[in-house]
Amino acid sequence: MTKDLEPAPTPPRVGVLGMGTHLPTRRRTNEEVARAARVSPDWITERTGVRNRHTAGPEEAASDLAAAAVRSATAAAGLDIDRLDLLVLATSTPDELGPATACRVQALTKARNAVALDVSAACSGWLFATRVANDWLRSDNAAKHAVVVGVEAYSKFLDPTDRGTAVLFADGAAAAVLGPVPATEGFADFHLGSDGELADHVLIPAGGSRAPASPATVTDGRHTIHMDGRAVRDFIAEMFPVVLSDSLARNRLRMADIDAFVTHQPNPRLLRSVGTAAGIPPDRLPIVAEEVGNIGAASTPYTLAAAAVETPLRRGDRIVLATFGAGMTWGSALLTWSGAPVIRTGPTT
Repeated sequence: MTKDLEPAPTPPRVGVLGMGTHLPTRRRTNEEVARAARVSPDWITERTGVRNRHTAGPEEAASDLAAAAVRSATAAAGLDIDRLDLLVLATSTPDELGPATACRVQALTKARNAVALDVSAACSGWLFATRVANDWLRSDNAAKHAVVVGVEAYSKFLDPTDRGTAVLFADGAAAAVLGPVPATEGFADFHLGSDGELADHVLIPAGGSRAPASPATVTDGRHTIHMDGRAVRDFIAEMFPVVLSDSLARNRLRMADIDAFVTHQPNPRLLRSVGTAAGIPPDRLPIVAEEVGNIGAASTPYTLAAAAVETPLRRGDRIVLATFGAGMTWGSALLTWSGAPVIRTGPTT
């Protein structure tokens, strides 16, 4: 006689328990950026909407910014850092090509019991990394808490005379501690995508195995960010409504059911334009890039943390997360807010 097998227990829902952000102290205004880029401050404001951005000091690397955000996130969650089981870091400006910058952050924060690894998906990176952490926690009964941090030190990779990139990109970090939440909260849906045929739209051409560093690559300026601004703008304008409508359709929701649309912040002017075209009410589309610029993988979690404090988000609010990045990559997720506290360090808006 065979014994009926009991159904496998449903994995716990994973949500946000605490968030932390960090901006470096030095602020670069449009007046300063405009001089090197040979444009006027008004030109920057009119075309991008960015007014300020923050820049890491000569002695600061991506790991230093990320470690500060991780410390703030774990403090906000009321969690001892030794209780982290996983540390996933998203960046396109790592400390080195190897080892993983997550390992540098692990050492700086003394997160001794965490498995540390990097995820590379440019400005979509934090959401990709969150998917990794979500699935890890739901499939490993021994793992309870993860921290996911997005960080960029773009200022180390900018040509200050290139007005297409120097006026937009900046430095910063934001982290979220993930862990078990009630079944009515947390992440319910992820949908990620990429199109490698478009990889040349945004890239740092040299310094990898395709074009190792050499005197010629340095002379030719191939270690800085190169971007086809028009192609990137057209990609976001095309994909933004598709990503949002797909997320709503998969979850059988309407625009009116969503309390906040938290997205990557390529620049405020573009984001307002695509948000209006998609039918998002302005009060449900948080925009922070006026004061921090495009901080890449840190952009979406920084916006989420800012919305939690400034909107403010309430427990039970439904949030659609949407990201776009080099690769080209994109993604969305549905998050029901858990009322997580936020700690921000460094200058704030």
